[in-house]
Amino acid sequence: MRTVLAHLDKPPAVAAVGVGVHGPAGHVDEFLLPDLWQFHLYRYEADLTVNGTPHTIRPGRVSLIPPGTEVRYHYRGRSEHLYVHLRLDAAGRSLSVPLIQDTGPELSLLSGQLQQALAAWPHTPARAAAEVWAALWRVAQLAPPRAGSPQTAHPAVAAAVALIEARLAEPLTVPEIAKAAGVSHNHLIRLFRAATGETVVGYIRARRMERARHFLRATTLSIPAVASSVGIPDLQAFNKACRRELGASPRSIRAAQTVVQDTRSPGTRGPATVRAPQRGSSES
Repeated sequence: MRTVLAHLDKPPAVAAVGVGVHGPAGHVDEFLLPDLWQFHLYRYEADLTVNGTPHTIRPGRVSLIPPGTEVRYHYRGRSEHLYVHLRLDAAGRSLSVPLIQDTGPELSLLSGQLQQALAAWPHTPARAAAEVWAALWRVAQLAPPRAGSPQTAHPAVAAAVALIEARLAEPLTVPEIAKAAGVSHNHLIRLFRAATGETVVGYIRARRMERARHFLRATTLSIPAVASSVGIPDLQAFNKACRRELGASPRSIRAAQTVVQDTRSPGTRGPATVRAPQRGSSES
């Protein structure tokens, strides 16, 4: 099935949200939207041709079609769908999304999000855009995860990652993570390495340091509070970890951010950006 590349790092600019009603049987619509994406959630059966490639529409299927794409709908009767016409930011990370796919068990939630967007659209378009953005992310995650993501190898890896994210501020051991994920210690180690390319301990350390860097740059939390919030309350150990993984002491990371903010013009909007040293690969 053909895929499209979508950029979802920023909320979409929504041009229209509505319910499309087409038909009757045998009726054909041919058109394109030169500058807008088409996002449809179908409630009927029909035949869809996209740039000459045939697809089958069934109730509960969703499609995401890029701008400038020729589409041809051949209806089999009265045909009703939810639609959104939108612009997606061209910058940022791109995601490969099937052009048309089944929503499966996500149908109810996805339909609810688009109904909320439809209700909000006339009076609060920003709320509508937020609902559409959430729906697009849900659609992007319908397809099987890419090879190399934590979800591809085994459900235990996804469970372990979720537990780690929720408990970064607490003491964590591999055996307790494995127990919560429902596998043995050694099995989790093998699964985790295959899925992420890292050890469980290395992954925990990297996530703690990434969170620490964020707190040091973006907040005024004291350094002891930052250390505690990432599960390394011993200040000496936290200082060593920052130097090893982030390339500088906590005070230096915070001072560098302050210098960048002070040198920006008063009218500059948005957060400052600092390129931090790369995390080292050594393991303790």
